[in-house]
Amino acid sequence: MKLFITVLGLVMVMEGLPYFAFPEKMQVLIRQIEEMPPNYLRWMGLTLTLIGLTICYLAQKTGIFS
Repeated sequence: MKLFITVLGLVMVMEGLPYFAFPEKMQVLIRQIEEMPPNYLRWMGLTLTLIGLTICYLAQKTGIFS
């Protein structure tokens, strides 16, 4: 559980940094995202999820990142 809470905190830090560092650029980016078709966003989300799961698997099972 400690690892999960730590990872959750790190995700929040990584998500919040661009908004803190570049708020104007993030507003432009969000407007661009609003114009993208939902299907494109869905596939992008799926792709990033699969890449993230692959990284987690490799880190835990193979020790490739240690």
